[in-house]
Amino acid sequence: MKEKLKPIIFVQGQKPNYSPNYYAQTILLKALSSGVTDPTKLRKLAGMKTVAEVYRTLDKLAIRREYHAALAHNEIDFDYIVRGIKKIAEGAKYDATKLEALKTILKSLGLEKYEQEGESSKSWEEAITKAIEEKGLPNDTKQLEDYEVNVPQIPQSILDTQKKDKEFGKSIYESGNNSKTKRP
Repeated sequence: MKEKLKPIIFVQGQKPNYSPNYYAQTILLKALSSGVTDPTKLRKLAGMKTVAEVYRTLDKLAIRREYHAALAHNEIDFDYIVRGIKKIAEGAKYDATKLEALKTILKSLGLEKYEQEGESSKSWEEAITKAIEEKGLPNDTKQLEDYEVNVPQIPQSILDTQKKDKEFGKSIYESGNNSKTKRP
């Protein structure tokens, strides 16, 4: 009798099979981009117990990439998501639902976490102002200019590391160009 194989489903949990292992995924991507393909070496680099974990992690990466392609194929993009959140925020029956939708928008702007000035914590204001100007909506920028933000200094070593990681992140999904970005 032929055995029917069940599809792999990844859910978020505490066990290694189900937990999101983004750190190991990044290490594997960096190792693969530098030419390491031996599963035993990949296992040691990522600090995994078995080679099966390496394959499981690579499967998660492949499924994530296929999922992104499926979203694009079905016309689900950021505009679709923002329209949905906006519709909920404007038309929800309960205030708690509206508040959660607005909190989601704030999180998408990057206001719930600390980041350096030039990347997202400052640029969200400029992006909103620019979008208002492009759409021809009434622009009330006085509200944005009524306060002053004192940004703490970030050490240069952290800035250098963030820059290197950002450059490497851009090269992950580029086809054929992964060999030019190598990390020590």
